[in-house]
Amino acid sequence: MLVSLFAGVAMMLAAAGIYGVMAYSVAQRTREIGIRMAIGAQPRAVVAMVIRQSAAWTLAGLALGLGGAAATMRYLQGLLFGLTPLDPPTFAAASVAFVIVATAAAYLPARRATAIDPSMALRTE
Repeated sequence: MLVSLFAGVAMMLAAAGIYGVMAYSVAQRTREIGIRMAIGAQPRAVVAMVIRQSAAWTLAGLALGLGGAAATMRYLQGLLFGLTPLDPPTFAAASVAFVIVATAAAYLPARRATAIDPSMALRTE
């Protein structure tokens, strides 16, 4: 029970960290998004580009994280009750949750940046 509680807290902290880093990195690109909008890019295309680029980072982090988790689970096998060390539903659920958090973290700031006037986005820095 205690390990499950700590795992839940760790997952929430990881999700908050992922959201913060992704949202910050997209917010830093407000000027680039403003330039793209000023030269005629469609907001939908810009948001799609940002999500594609953040998805590549997300998938790379997910691959590293799953590899590290699989290696670590061998050592924690004694603490698991009713689970195998490489429990596919658990790994899949955590992966899906982190992908959803990362996608939302990329989408919301990108959508906000495309909604403002390009001249205002260029003046922000």
